[in-house]
Amino acid sequence: MVESVAVTGMVIGTFPINEYDRRVVILTKERGKITAFARGARRQYSAMLASTQLFAFGTFRVIEGRNAYTLLSAEITNYFEDIAKEPMKACYASYFLEMAGYYARENNNEIELLKLLYQTLRILCKGSVAQPLIRVIYELRIFVVNGEYPECFRCVICGEEKELKHFSSGRSGMVCNRCLAEAGSVLPVDASTLYAAQYIITSSIEKLYTFNVSAEVLYQLRKIMEHYIRDHIDKTFKSLEILDIMGSPDTF
Repeated sequence: MVESVAVTGMVIGTFPINEYDRRVVILTKERGKITAFARGARRQYSAMLASTQLFAFGTFRVIEGRNAYTLLSAEITNYFEDIAKEPMKACYASYFLEMAGYYARENNNEIELLKLLYQTLRILCKGSVAQPLIRVIYELRIFVVNGEYPECFRCVICGEEKELKHFSSGRSGMVCNRCLAEAGSVLPVDASTLYAAQYIITSSIEKLYTFNVSAEVLYQLRKIMEHYIRDHIDKTFKSLEILDIMGSPDTF
């Protein structure tokens, strides 16, 4: 008889199957990203109706199969209910889930990614940090978790640690004034913006969302991440397209 196992994680994807079943993707601490089938989860009075919704975080008891898991039960500790109450929060949260799903792998150590996602959604619900700032912090830090973040501590061309005033997305990092001529296309970066990026890269996840920035710094961070994502991720996030439309001043 196959024994069940308990995993801690968050539902980052959910899809209807047949009339009453549901397939869920769970980002777990123990086994990375897993796919599980929940039989009868879409029935009106199913015990797993709520626990198989997006953002549900808790302990899931599953049985491992050849190609997927079977979800037996769940004990949810946080549903992040506030996300569904505001369209913009829902758009941001969906984007964060989609990015996490893009990077997560099965049977991989995804503890840091799960911690980042959980902390980000918690701050998004709390409303203590501006949503555009939450976005750029999450975007940069998810690159750090994946080990492919831009070099923000020295010039990517010569290694100089001073006069870092330009960012090259194509070269994946900062460029000093001396190397500017051979850097190609660059973005201007103020000292405050560079400090913010360095803090995002090096701070603990628990302290990521404990600062604020000026409008100019936020603008520069957004441009840096916009270019970096465009040049280093070979995927178009549908949730990001919706988020950008929702965030446009001409939408309403």
